[in-house]
Amino acid sequence: MARYVGADCKRCRREKMKLFLKGSKCDGPKCPFESRPFPPGQHGRGRTKETEYLLQHREKQKARRVYGVLEKQFRGYYEEAVTKPGKTGEVLLQILESRLDNVVYRAGYAASRDAARQLVKHGHFLVNGVKVDIPSYRVKEHDIVTLREKSKEMTPFVVAQAQAGSRPVPAWLEPIPSEMKILIHSLPARAVIDTQVQEQLIVELYSK
Repeated sequence: MARYVGADCKRCRREKMKLFLKGSKCDGPKCPFESRPFPPGQHGRGRTKETEYLLQHREKQKARRVYGVLEKQFRGYYEEAVTKPGKTGEVLLQILESRLDNVVYRAGYAASRDAARQLVKHGHFLVNGVKVDIPSYRVKEHDIVTLREKSKEMTPFVVAQAQAGSRPVPAWLEPIPSEMKILIHSLPARAVIDTQVQEQLIVELYSK
């Protein structure tokens, strides 16, 4: 399966903002964005003419990079969002938020979405009692995500349990660290999604 294998910090610099792709490193002094808050490359410090298309493209790239989705899959999510009731941009974000890897990250059981994706792929999580090893699996309202019993003693999960409550958790899901369980109360509305992206620009880009 295709995936991005380059430097994560370059993606933050390209978008001129922290995307928090490296977990705790992003909050520390070693974050490259702190010392080089400009796009990578020899022309990174130069001025770029911000056309309408460029702004739309950058918002799309930002959303893709935050959620770790490649172009073909992201386009598929957009086409699905178009067919559903509601504002297309908001539905698109709801689809991205409901991915299992994002749910594991949001609950605080992984330091980053990349780490959450790996944990899901290794089969550590169950959804309603059934093992799911597909990071793009989408949870539904009232689903229950649990950690496999034999995975609870693994270092990443012991650390996650010890650090429970150190990161804000959106209201649409409820982690229970003592049981390493996540309750999905509802699918997220736009008001509770803190991803800093202007989804309307993405809609405008794809609808041309």
